[in-house]
Amino acid sequence: MPPTSGMETREIVEAMVRAINSGRAEAAGQRMHLSGLFVDSLGNRLEGRRALVEGWRAYYRLVPDYRIEIDGMIVDGLEAMLHGRARGTVYRGGLPVEGGAFEVPAAWRATSDGGRALTLWQVFADNGPVRALLGP
Repeated sequence: MPPTSGMETREIVEAMVRAINSGRAEAAGQRMHLSGLFVDSLGNRLEGRRALVEGWRAYYRLVPDYRIEIDGMIVDGLEAMLHGRARGTVYRGGLPVEGGAFEVPAAWRATSDGGRALTLWQVFADNGPVRALLGP
């Protein structure tokens, strides 16, 4: 029987945070269910593990040192809400953009499948500083 308590959900979410912070797209993708959904802070959606891995690859090319730091987490059954910050350095053409380091407050919503993967990873953050670094 798949786990359904908050502790198991917490473990799955913590594994996702470690995977994201590893900088490896495949690790982040493997934490998601085969039909998992990612929603960014602009409401853009990626669905399915293959699309998620490709999305993480693209983001790690843009921000190779992207990391998230969690200050707190609330778990209720299969759902979790996290808050903390996201940070990294924007790169363009394989080189860091001058003044490209950023750190923004962020929150995340995650839903577990009750087993070993997440069905949802949603980000809430002000991505204005990153967009400004990318320019027009």
